[in-house]
Amino acid sequence: MSDTNVGGARITSAREAALESLTACRRHGKYPNLEVASTISKSKKFLSDADRRLYTQIVYGVTERMLTLDYIISTLSSRSVSDIDLQTLMCLRMGLYQLLYLDRVPPHAAVSETVSLAKKQSRGFVNAVLREFLRRDKKFALPSEKEFPTERLSVKYSCPVEMCSFLISKIGKEKTERLLLSTFSKRSLSLRVNTLATSAKKLCESEFPTGKINALCDDIIDVPGIDFKKEVGDGWFVQDAASRLAVKALAPRSGECVVDTCAAPGGKSFSAAIDMKDSGRVISFDIHENKISLIKKGAERLGLGCIEASCRSAEEPDVSLIGKADRVICDAPCSGLGVISKKPDIKYKSVSDIERLPSVQKRILDGASRYVRDGGVLVYSTCTVNPDENEEVVRDFLKTHEDFSPRVFSFDKTDGERLSSSDDGMLTFFEHETSSDGFFIAKMVKRDK
Repeated sequence: MSDTNVGGARITSAREAALESLTACRRHGKYPNLEVASTISKSKKFLSDADRRLYTQIVYGVTERMLTLDYIISTLSSRSVSDIDLQTLMCLRMGLYQLLYLDRVPPHAAVSETVSLAKKQSRGFVNAVLREFLRRDKKFALPSEKEFPTERLSVKYSCPVEMCSFLISKIGKEKTERLLLSTFSKRSLSLRVNTLATSAKKLCESEFPTGKINALCDDIIDVPGIDFKKEVGDGWFVQDAASRLAVKALAPRSGECVVDTCAAPGGKSFSAAIDMKDSGRVISFDIHENKISLIKKGAERLGLGCIEASCRSAEEPDVSLIGKADRVICDAPCSGLGVISKKPDIKYKSVSDIERLPSVQKRILDGASRYVRDGGVLVYSTCTVNPDENEEVVRDFLKTHEDFSPRVFSFDKTDGERLSSSDDGMLTFFEHETSSDGFFIAKMVKRDK
């Protein structure tokens, strides 16, 4: 295999690329999903499909299981994990991950290839730890359920004790454990179809080299193993199914004016425009100037002409549009606790940072509400399961905005079973209960004077 440059270093193997990326994420605070996407893009001419898959598995897998791996290291080594230098620690994590979770990687390859990546003075140590794990038949004991229940949960699901305690306090122990377990499930991708360009039926009849497409309903499909970026480039797909449901709750119609206050990268704006048959106005705002081009390019790719994208803070509404929108969607920045399976680094977020989010979300929702005309609809959504960012934000909003009231909404589940919101117009999806991400939707209507 030829070599390539990743992160400024000469990379000659999938494992070396993984070590470089994992170290960069840890040392420089890079997001694993962005680091992986960048490395894959740079290495397409040099790494085989199998190498890229192994690279991706190792980077996401080590990130996903990091606390479990560190716990195992602590049981195998006389040296504290905190005393092991970063490169050596990453090598140990990578080696243990391959031995424990990658059945198709022969143990001798996992050990020898990983040892070769370590610093010369650390190779003996890395080799000894990995071989001791094999000598123990790859078995390790979890902390006691009776004496250390939260610590056991932390090690078992590789989630910090602080985050485990936080989740238990918000959704209970049973739901917390089921949520954390579900984040390890490797699902196929569910996407909303651009029905202005094709149909779920046509896509299901198409031939794809990596798997068969299945229709979950009229406009949502299940895409097993397909190169997402390649297919999206054809303008066929918009976004994941969970996000699609927020727009279904919004229920935009042809000719209406819709405002999307936190729009980037544009999925909900695109979905609304498709539902409107590209007739009317979809005004997409985002606070980040560099993301506006993503919305514009996405609209062009999908053949949507009714989308207008510009930079604006959701907390400072455009005065020319106040009271003018038929429907407004506010997909507020959140902790992302519903999408841990896609972004495993979310588990390691600071709880104190999460606790500061509701105050920001309340201001954003207040700003979004000012666009709604009398009789218009407001939808608030997040990709978290934390009730402080969801139900409590909406309840606080309704207390201070008496001209808005909750509106019950419902839609069909993909398997045909009826799925309705609660009587207060709010619904939370949990990953372990649906085939989609964790998600929250609230629908409100402004009183018609």
